[in-house]
Amino acid sequence: MGPDRALNLLDAMLWNAAIVAGPVLVATLAVGLLVSVFQVATQIQEITLSYVPKIITAMVLLIALGPWMIARLTGFARSLYLTIPTLGG
Repeated sequence: MGPDRALNLLDAMLWNAAIVAGPVLVATLAVGLLVSVFQVATQIQEITLSYVPKIITAMVLLIALGPWMIARLTGFARSLYLTIPTLGG
């Protein structure tokens, strides 16, 4: 396997990881930002007020998008396994 093919596989792996993790990370970031603005506006500095909404958002998105995430990851893994015979030559 040449270096260009290895870099292409690495690039595909990183893009798949970003696409799969992106929705949960962006939603958690948005909820954290909203909670922070709420805390600044009301001057409530409760620690759990910051963590609980983010955890609930992440759980809901993982439950809702879990099948899509698994399908995308298994499709990528399947394509990698199918390219193993072509790597030798």
